[in-house]
Amino acid sequence: AGLDPYLQLSAMMLDVSGAWDAIVERFVADPATRRKVFDNPFYKSLTAEFAGSEAFAALQRLYDLHQTGAFELEVVDTPPASHSFEFLQTPARLIRLLDSRTARWLFTPSLSASRIAMKVASNAARFVVREIERFAGSNVLSTITDFFAAMAESMDGIIDRLQKTEALLHSPAVKFVMVTTAEPDRIRQARELLTQMEAEGLKLSAIVINRFLDERTWSAVADSTDPLSHLAEISELRSSLAKDGADANGFGRLVRHFEAYRDRTLDDIRRVAAFAHELPKGVKLAIAPEIETGVRDLAALSRVASYLTSGTSILKPLESAARSMHDARKLNVP
Repeated sequence: AGLDPYLQLSAMMLDVSGAWDAIVERFVADPATRRKVFDNPFYKSLTAEFAGSEAFAALQRLYDLHQTGAFELEVVDTPPASHSFEFLQTPARLIRLLDSRTARWLFTPSLSASRIAMKVASNAARFVVREIERFAGSNVLSTITDFFAAMAESMDGIIDRLQKTEALLHSPAVKFVMVTTAEPDRIRQARELLTQMEAEGLKLSAIVINRFLDERTWSAVADSTDPLSHLAEISELRSSLAKDGADANGFGRLVRHFEAYRDRTLDDIRRVAAFAHELPKGVKLAIAPEIETGVRDLAALSRVASYLTSGTSILKPLESAARSMHDARKLNVP
């Protein structure tokens, strides 16, 4: 495939429960206390149902891998854009929850169940319980209390670890790459995520517009001075159809399909070009087309790499050709 055979790649699938168990084993020294934590219904729910359990486990695993220094580059594939920001906010959210005075006050191990019930009556305590139940599902308060009682001595160590993970995400060692497509809703989400990341101080280094047009169009840019000539030919079909009277045979529907494809392609080009012009300095843009056969082998992967590293060189000729087509159609010139 033309790739360097000496390059090494390691890949892993995240074991969410195993990652949580490893954290407990690290911070809870007493074997009996660890067994209490592992058997606790709240802990089982926390590691399986908590909305941020996978994000927490992934980020802790990333921190461990980074600390070993064994890799030149670590890549984490986050959830889709609509949830990726929640993924990045998980450490800070857990720190706010677990390190709050109310949480520590509410779950002091020496408290009896009756005293806890009295404390839950306060607004602050109800907020903590609500947040925990939102994350981990509804549970009996006593199991939550038992969990915090068992984890009380190790809570400072866990919070310290979360703070270090949060610091790593904001450090120069971490850069974020957003992958999106040219659809209007995806571009809108990308703009929103850009604003959110800037507000949170997270460094977005690049945006990839994936599945943008097709490989034939990309080849036409390299081989022709008129990269959208195949779209211009579609505009000629309508007049040819009228002359031949072929609409009655169903060809009209086929022409309308081609015209919809042409209009969608031109809209995508204009939308991506406008998005590229408004990107802040320091955020690079990369573009890759739809690979018809899919990315199923190293040769296809190498093709994707070549597209990505070419940057936005394809965009200017496409934008110019799309503008010319638009002007010609306004003048009703084939």
